[in-house]
This record gives sequence, C-alpha cells and structure tokens, in this order.
Amino acid sequence: MVNGINHIGIAVKNLEESLKTFSGLMPVEHVHRETVEAQKVNVASFIVGNIMIELLEGTSPESAISKFIEKKGEGIHHIALQTDDAAYDLTQAIEHGFAPIDTTPRVGAHNALVGFLHPKSTNSVLIEFCQPRNEEH
Repeated sequence: MVNGINHIGIAVKNLEESLKTFSGLMPVEHVHRETVEAQKVNVASFIVGNIMIELLEGTSPESAISKFIEKKGEGIHHIALQTDDAAYDLTQAIEHGFAPIDTTPRVGAHNALVGFLHPKSTNSVLIEFCQPRNEEH
C-alpha cells in the first residue's frame, strides 16, 4: 500500500554540476552515489527534510534518462511513491487501467524494488512504485 512519496527523480546532463547547483539551493550533506548498470544511470541522492532527491545522469545514449533529456531537456523525470508492496500496487494500478512499463517489480537504486507506470496513463507524469528493502538512503 502506498504510504508517501519516496523520492523525486530529476534527469540531469552532468551529475557533478547539478550537485553544485542543488547544493546552492538547499542543504545537501550526505550524498549517496551509485550506478545502476541495468538502467544505464548514475545516481546521486540526498535527503531534504523528509524527501529524497535523486539526480539521474545517463551513462549511455540508449538509457531512458539520456533519451528523456534529448526529447524534453533536463528536469523532473519521475515521482516515486513509497509502498510496502510494490508488486501489489503495480498489479492494482494495472487492474485499474493504468499502462505499465513494468509488470513486475525489479531492483533499482538503493536496492529497492521498483515498478513504473507509463506517463501516457498518469497525466504525463512517470510514476514509480518504490519498495525499500533496506534503510540506506
């Protein structure tokens, strides 16, 4: 069941420059970095208040992030809804007519189980169901 917003994903061309930009706007202390090879993306995430911000940089022109930036430019890429059961919420959304990108959850950043809904069915907003599997941010 969805119980809040886990994070907001922002597509960026240059992770280091974007970290400098966001550090000038808000307190950015601990930055978690990782590469998610399966999604061809470098991630830098940090907590502001009680919301995580993920800066996403494509590692390949074929990555979803690189394609997004090429088509729409840098900016908000997705909103991740936190859930305690991503598979259930994804199934329920599909049963209610939402178009899936994923029909079953997969492993994403922070070792979370994630599943996405296509923006064509969610008012042009890419929605991610995110089920944390550990406490690391």
